Amino acid sequence: MRSIRLYLLRTLAVTMVVAGGIAFTAAYLITDHELEEILDTQLSLHSRIVAGQLDPNATIDDYARLASRVGLPEHPAQLYRDGNAVPVSSAEPGPKLYHEEELKLVLGFWNADGSPRLLGGKWNDAGPFPAPLEEGFRWERYDGHRWRVFSMFDIASDSWISMGLEGSFHDEVVERITWNNLLPMLFLLPILLWLMSRIIRRGIAPIQALSSQVQGRSAHDLSQIDNPVPLELNELQQSLNDFIARLKATLERERRFTADAAHELRTPLAALRIHLDNAQAGEEKSLQKAYVGVERLQRVVEQLLILARLDQVATASTATINLYPIVAELVAELWPLAEERDQHLTLTGLTRLEVNADEVEVGILFRNLLDNALRYTPEGGQVEIELALWEGLPQLIVRDSGPGLPEALLVKVTERFRRASGQGITGSGLGLSIVSELVQRQGAHFTLSNRTPSGLEASVTWGKYQQ
Repeated sequence: MRSIRLYLLRTLAVTMVVAGGIAFTAAYLITDHELEEILDTQLSLHSRIVAGQLDPNATIDDYARLASRVGLPEHPAQLYRDGNAVPVSSAEPGPKLYHEEELKLVLGFWNADGSPRLLGGKWNDAGPFPAPLEEGFRWERYDGHRWRVFSMFDIASDSWISMGLEGSFHDEVVERITWNNLLPMLFLLPILLWLMSRIIRRGIAPIQALSSQVQGRSAHDLSQIDNPVPLELNELQQSLNDFIARLKATLERERRFTADAAHELRTPLAALRIHLDNAQAGEEKSLQKAYVGVERLQRVVEQLLILARLDQVATASTATINLYPIVAELVAELWPLAEERDQHLTLTGLTRLEVNADEVEVGILFRNLLDNALRYTPEGGQVEIELALWEGLPQLIVRDSGPGLPEALLVKVTERFRRASGQGITGSGLGLSIVSELVQRQGAHFTLSNRTPSGLEASVTWGKYQQ
């Protein structure tokens, strides 16, 4: 994974270069257009001024004197008569160049038929400059150069007047203006990149501080992260704190589970060893007691495996299932256990009851409820399973005729390894805990209540339940 700081710096640098390039291009095009309009206005205005000053009755000598004025060193103006060049004689002093840019501005006159009358400056270097064909602005290529030309026809003097500006002058001005705008930007670019680097480094400093706080923690430090962070990192910090809280709860549950399981397994293992030692010593009843201990140990291990599976799988895959076949199959499976103790086991209520749940988990849930009822119901007692609808919600009820539970224990008996004392029944104290966890995973509701005169009723209700 690449560095955020380098990514931002490179991205912003490229963005600035691209934006600068776009700005440079836009500035060039806008300047080119605006300058063309300004220079066109100047050409038009000066042409009109010249036309206003031109004498309609001007003689050849008047044009000769004008030629001496508009001519430039090495590029003298040329006077034409009948399309042919004639010598220019004037008492006026020779032309004087005040600025080199004057070489790029030229004035010319043509007769109404398009024959040249007077052409100044560079418009004579490669023969007469092309005559105008219509009034207005045009681009004209002459002697390898582009010229921006404005032409107008003066009715009073019956002549064409054109004033032209060499295109290189226009291009140079545009380039100078554009570069003058770009150079400060190029000068400031390294400074801006340095400032961006500093700003980015300062901006991601809270991320680095948060990372350092998490990275520097020991495996046993599960306290909340309380560093002040910018608004953009609040959700990240909250997510980390939520994860730490979940991890802390998971580790605490595993530590408690490990401790409780070790304690719960230690007792039957110790008793099993004692019974086996007694059996080896010749005590016949100890072997039967050892067998009972093995059964209890087996049940504890089975229940622990179920709990471990539930802890590993966060959510169940639910589907619409019919409870009756599942319940009927498990009743038939546990029927021999009830027959062995002369217990009366019945299944009543609806023969079709659909719930939205996981089929395997429902089987584990009901098996634990029924097994718990059979264990705590005395010989000759009754265990009733009912499938019903309670206020339109599907409900599974298991009733037994056992001793029930003390009222204070009803809300605590679903805790792991919590058992009713003094009843002489072997068990792990995990059955109702498994039921409670499965009910929560399926979004159902589990209640326990004592019956009159004795017994316990356990009910599971699926759907939106209001007590």
